[in-house]
Amino acid sequence: MTRYLTITLEKRGVTARARLLDAEAPRTAEAVWRALPQFGQVYHGKYARNEIYALVPAFAPEEPGPENQTVTPIPGDLCYFSFDGVLENPAYGYEATAGTAENRLLIDLAVFYGRNNLLINGDVGWVPGNVFGAIEEGLEELAAACQDIWMGGARGETLSFARFETP
Repeated sequence: MTRYLTITLEKRGVTARARLLDAEAPRTAEAVWRALPQFGQVYHGKYARNEIYALVPAFAPEEPGPENQTVTPIPGDLCYFSFDGVLENPAYGYEATAGTAENRLLIDLAVFYGRNNLLINGDVGWVPGNVFGAIEEGLEELAAACQDIWMGGARGETLSFARFETP
């Protein structure tokens, strides 16, 4: 059975629907599915280009590891990244709210909404992400809202991921 989730920008009232890529990324898709709902302050990518994401505390009992990875995500891709301490550099500008002293592992749940993305970071190099979902409905509206985040600011906006229950 195909599983779907919703991606919502709460303040802007925009929701898209994505299909989990269970065949391509079974461990990552299952970890995310079991942990839903997830939400957090939205950020717009600095390096990757057309990306929004939320940082959340680690939620999987065991990290899924690399699968269905890319460094060139396409519009509609949902990617999973895990970071252990690398985001603590003050240059990134994150407040110390997602990680804890006991668990420095942060999960980045990312949504790519446009073309020409490249997952490289000047400090650490290539940053491959696990592609675990693909947006099938609402990408155009979500992309417009993401552009508004880029130009108008992300403060006060929440990015949420939730299970889509068929009516």
